[in-house]
Amino acid sequence: MITFDDVVKVYPGGSTAVDHVSLELPTGKMTVLVGPSGCGKTTSLRMINRMISPTSGRVLIDGDDIAGKDEALLRRGMGYVIQHAGLFPHRTVLDNVATVPVLLGKTRREARKAALGLLERVGLSEEFAKRYPAQLSGGQQQRVGVARALAADPPIMLMDEPFSAVDPVVREGLHREFLRLQQDLGKTIAMVTHDIDEAIKLGDVVAIFRQGGKLAQVGTPEELLTAPADDFVAEFVGRDRGIRSLSFTTAADLPVADLPGTLALDDAGRPTGWILESGRVAPTGGTFTSADSLRLVTDLAISSPVGIAVRVNEEGKADGVVPHHDLADYLAARRSS
Repeated sequence: MITFDDVVKVYPGGSTAVDHVSLELPTGKMTVLVGPSGCGKTTSLRMINRMISPTSGRVLIDGDDIAGKDEALLRRGMGYVIQHAGLFPHRTVLDNVATVPVLLGKTRREARKAALGLLERVGLSEEFAKRYPAQLSGGQQQRVGVARALAADPPIMLMDEPFSAVDPVVREGLHREFLRLQQDLGKTIAMVTHDIDEAIKLGDVVAIFRQGGKLAQVGTPEELLTAPADDFVAEFVGRDRGIRSLSFTTAADLPVADLPGTLALDDAGRPTGWILESGRVAPTGGTFTSADSLRLVTDLAISSPVGIAVRVNEEGKADGVVPHHDLADYLAARRSS
């Protein structure tokens, strides 16, 4: 558990970066600090590893005030991932990842063997090991940065805008990879981003900062979307928060109708398209399973050429449909219950 206990940071000249912040970052979970530029989120992150010291208040790890800890030892227990990865340009990918384990006493052979496993874990094959950072794409460099942060198996990871320097398609892949890793590893993670969509997607807990270094609201992504604390939070999370909140509910209880004759199927019962009045077959636009979110079902019903979302089973066989008007009735009933 990382705890901010009434933390204040005032810089020389009198500007307040962090203003009486009290916050708990739960063990084994990912807490995302998000807010507009200059709101104190990066300053708060850097106080966890003592790159910045608070003017007043305390930062504690598992109840111990970090102010009394040796800075070097403190930082060795934390992985640190930054924008643009921050790799050593003169070292190979393998040696970048092996750097901290060697400093901690592992032999070079042991460290390199572990580094190869980590590269594979973040989705990079062995062929990347001998390359240098300049020979990698931005997304590949970020993967190496994550692997390097994990190399010493730290209980805590700090991540400062780690995915902001890559394009949206690469970022989506990195998000999936990182969520998979976190599910396996269960690290205590503090991450800074300015992107509320990224915060909602990745965070178990999201802390929204407002200008002046004050906390506006702390909660789960679902809590922020369904019950914003004030107009600032409501505006920050977006006007489409009602649709986005459907991402947290599965379609398991969504009633489905029988398959209509206008749904074209292959020999295995998999949907191939909609038969229109003209006789032309239009693509379904996608399908969903009972484990998918209501947000996906809503998107499929809206984008469908006939206003109907198609459900499939694990084998991909169509087993029901949801017309958009039935979906609207279901969502209205959920809202009023």
